[in-house]
Amino acid sequence: MALSTRISVFLRSFSIQGSWNYRSILGFGFAFSLIPLLRRCNLSTEEMEATLQRHLEPFNSHPYLVGIALGAVARMEEERQAPAMIRRFKEAIQGALGSLGDSLVWGSWRPTTLLFALVLAWAAPSSWIPVMVFLMVYNSAHMILRWWGLRLGLEKSSEVGDSLRNVNLSHLAERVQLGGVLLLGILSGAFLASYLMSANTGWLWGILGILGFGLGHRFGARAPRLSSLILVGVVGLLIVLRAQ
Repeated sequence: MALSTRISVFLRSFSIQGSWNYRSILGFGFAFSLIPLLRRCNLSTEEMEATLQRHLEPFNSHPYLVGIALGAVARMEEERQAPAMIRRFKEAIQGALGSLGDSLVWGSWRPTTLLFALVLAWAAPSSWIPVMVFLMVYNSAHMILRWWGLRLGLEKSSEVGDSLRNVNLSHLAERVQLGGVLLLGILSGAFLASYLMSANTGWLWGILGILGFGLGHRFGARAPRLSSLILVGVVGLLIVLRAQ
C-alpha cells in the first residue's frame, strides 16, 4: 500500500474522536479515517456508499490503538471478505483494543511520564524544561504507537489478534507501571529530604520519615491496597496535626 495512503489514514486517525457521539461512539470517525484505504479497493460509487454506511455503526476502542482495527478492516475490505465477517471482527477486537489502550496509555504511560516531569521539575533550574520534556516524550511515544498499530493491522488483516498476543502489550504496561512506581518513590524521597532539611522536625520525625520511605520502597508492592490507603491517610493526618 502506498505510503501516501498510510500517512493520510494516520493523520485522519488523530481526529477520530472529533465526531464522538452516543449513537456510534467512534463509528463516524472510524469511517472517515477509512476512506483513503477504501479508495484503493476499486469500489464503485454504490459499493463505497454501502461500505461506509456499514462502518458508521457503533464502534468503540482506544484512540491510540484504533489504527490496528483500521488497517485490518481495510485489508479485509480489499480482500472482499463478507460484511458479516468484518462486522464480527470489529465487535471482537474493539474490547481488547480498548482495555489494552486504557492499561498501557491511561494507566501506565501517561502517569509515568507525568511523574518523570515532576522529578525534573524538582531538579531542573527552569520550569519550561519539564514541560517540554513531558510533551516530547509522551507525544512521540503515542505517535509511534499509532503508526505501529496501523502498519500491524495492514500486514496481518484478520489475524492481527495473534500478533497482539505475541507482542504482549499487557506485559509492557506492567513494566511501565513499575517505572512509574520507581519515579514516585524518587519523587517522594526527594520531597521528604527537602522537607527534613528545611524544617525543624526533630530527630524522631526525621527517623520515622526515612524509615517509612525505606519500608515503602522495599515492601510497598506487596502491601494490600486498603492497608496502603489507611497508612497514607494516617501519615497525612499526623503531618497535618504536626503542622498546626
